[in-house]
Amino acid sequence: MRNYRCTGSAAKVNLALAGLPKFPDVSARIHIGPGIDYLERAFDAAKYGEFSTEPYMDVAIPSLSDPSLAPKGAHILSIHVQFAPYQLKNGDWNLQRERFGDAVVKALSAYAPNLPELIVHRQVITPHDLEETYGLTGGHIFHGDHALDQLFTFRPLLGWSQYRTPIRGLYLCGAGTHPGGGITGAPGANASREILKDLR
Repeated sequence: MRNYRCTGSAAKVNLALAGLPKFPDVSARIHIGPGIDYLERAFDAAKYGEFSTEPYMDVAIPSLSDPSLAPKGAHILSIHVQFAPYQLKNGDWNLQRERFGDAVVKALSAYAPNLPELIVHRQVITPHDLEETYGLTGGHIFHGDHALDQLFTFRPLLGWSQYRTPIRGLYLCGAGTHPGGGITGAPGANASREILKDLR
């Protein structure tokens, strides 16, 4: 268990907006990662303990599909940001939080130039916030790296892949078990099947 890798590299920026940002093609989900070189440079920053000023961003505007989430004419925008290292080389996340938020807004503004003038409120959720507020060890949203040695029968560990632990009656489910993170419900459904087998 000591060798299990669960140090995250993601952060979030949530924005309350006075209106709809002008993207070339507005949809409920927008991905900013225009090429392999762009993604590599974004990852390189995190590899060396810095956040990227041109990050990969997965952007959602949930108020487009559910207008009740914001006042009439207003919107909310949620930005999932890769790559934001758990441990920064210089300073800590409390000191770098606003600088990071500024960098994300600036990078996204290259695609939606009117974005800055629409911002009413901004929330920055760092990897440390993900750990401290939401209980995600290492700030890892998937409860562990999605790597070959931590997937399938190795998730979370060899011998624990059937949702059981060495402690009788203690079961695992969630993103740290097969098939991993995402909002599928599959880990919980799989774990419940194993519990039912044991109860019969």
